[in-house]
Amino acid sequence: MVRCIRLDLDCADVCTATGRVLSRQTAYDAALTRAVLEACATACRTCGDECAAHGERGMEHCRVCAEACRRCEQACRALLSAAG
Repeated sequence: MVRCIRLDLDCADVCTATGRVLSRQTAYDAALTRAVLEACATACRTCGDECAAHGERGMEHCRVCAEACRRCEQACRALLSAAG
């Protein structure tokens, strides 16, 4: 579970940073925004894959985490698509 916990923490940090960058009320740098969204989507995919494996083995909290990661990854990818 050490790898899973590490990925959870890394993903949470990347998601927090992404949220902060995206929510600034000033002009944004498109290249930086795209890079942050791509990093967040990658972190969520990696974490979601790891948690899904544990969720299949009956760990409910990992199943819930995997679902949240999938939703966040989809949101990041949707924003990337909208930004062109």
